[in-house]
Amino acid sequence: MDKPRILIVEDEEKISRVLELELTYEGYETGKAFDGLDALTLYREQEWDLILLDIMLPGLSGIEVLRRIRTGDTETPVILLTAKDSVEDKVSGLDLGANDYITKPFQIEELLARVRVALRMNAQKSVPADEVDWLQIADLKLNEMTHEVFRGDTLIELTPREFDLLAYLMKNATHVLNRDQLLNGVWGYDYYGDTNVVDVYIRYLRNKVDKPFEKKLIHTIRGVGYVIKETP
Repeated sequence: MDKPRILIVEDEEKISRVLELELTYEGYETGKAFDGLDALTLYREQEWDLILLDIMLPGLSGIEVLRRIRTGDTETPVILLTAKDSVEDKVSGLDLGANDYITKPFQIEELLARVRVALRMNAQKSVPADEVDWLQIADLKLNEMTHEVFRGDTLIELTPREFDLLAYLMKNATHVLNRDQLLNGVWGYDYYGDTNVVDVYIRYLRNKVDKPFEKKLIHTIRGVGYVIKETP
């Protein structure tokens, strides 16, 4: 089995070297870029299973690199590295299709855990199409292989994170899920109390999946969490 290949995009050489050593020790193959332009060149010239992408880069910012990657590639997992502990940076990155983020300074064990989660979740999407059934609730249908979501005959465009959240809700249809369960199930780790990101993404989903349609499927259970189900 080939080793997963991870592209490290980080302009601080000490951090880049530590990441290279730790990831190599864990059995990954790595490549390194120190600015946004080199990152795009390496990304286009080689195959990568995951990208660790610093937001603050010379040349092109990490956000711009991410935007260009996502114009033609919605599958390669991207984890953002940022020294800014601001909601704006995180939400901007997630909206553009980042799979995850981690704020520097971070514990290497936590980063490695997030890498494993992102690779595992991406691998689950690689199941052959004939082995994947449509998830369906009422007139809402979701296909994990093709990343298609429909309400009736209407195709709904979702970001990667919105898609993963909807898929998790649908797999647990009729079960009320609290914010911690959704964070662990979708983001893959504990956000250490920053649970408002769940509410933000539930709102995004509702605007696309429920608001334009007569029948509402995503429900809030006050004081508990959220559930997706068909009601009479």
